[in-house]
Amino acid sequence: MAAVTCELKWLKGLLQNLGVHHVRPMEVKCDSQSALHLAQNPVFHEHTKHIEVDCHFLCDAIVDGLIATTYVSTSEQLADIFTKTLGKRQFKYLLCKLGIRNFHAPT
Repeated sequence: MAAVTCELKWLKGLLQNLGVHHVRPMEVKCDSQSALHLAQNPVFHEHTKHIEVDCHFLCDAIVDGLIATTYVSTSEQLADIFTKTLGKRQFKYLLCKLGIRNFHAPT
């Protein structure tokens, strides 16, 4: 989420330089509820010390109104089609959500 937030900050700055002003927070969807809870309320435990900088970066972006984090269930996570091995049904479902059609398939 920190890497996505960094990219979004860069894109927002680029758009502002081009004269496009976007005042609403950008929505970042994540399927990890623990990551969302850490981003919203950074209570650090011994096992999360290595991600402290990323959590502060995310918390600052949320407080500044740059991003808004929301939960998306794992079955609805579009990024999985690019990063995971999926079953045929889930793969076809995500392809359909992306709007990808096989025009050469027999009808």
